[in-house]
Amino acid sequence: MNYEREKIMAINAPRKRGEPWDIRERAFQYALRAIKLYQHLQRLKDGAGWIFGKQYLRAATSIGANIEESQSGESRADFVHKLGIAEKEARECLYWLRLISSSGIVSVKKLTPLMNETEELISVLASIILRTKRIKTAGGQVVSFHNS
Repeated sequence: MNYEREKIMAINAPRKRGEPWDIRERAFQYALRAIKLYQHLQRLKDGAGWIFGKQYLRAATSIGANIEESQSGESRADFVHKLGIAEKEARECLYWLRLISSSGIVSVKKLTPLMNETEELISVLASIILRTKRIKTAGGQVVSFHNS
């Protein structure tokens, strides 16, 4: 299997109903939801909400950008590195969402679906990274990549 085909296969995660889900599209839809939350926070005219919203928006849109960038990685290690950055940004998103909800700026009830989606993105990205690191070569050896 060539590297380009491995990238395409690794980037797809199973959907709840057994259909393939393109992680790139999922991250794009997540970013659109982040924009909506940011716009909502701007309307509240709460200084802390504005700052938290800006931080969250930056991290949320970075997830998809890094996934897209991973598609033109120069090597499998570069692909894994870019997805690792996307995973870190998703973890940062979870932090900002927890802060927004715990501070009472937006209710936990309203943010729970977005927090759940963030946790799922983290899980999917971690799974893709792990699976890509363990892809076997044609000779049957497990190839393990580390950040270089």
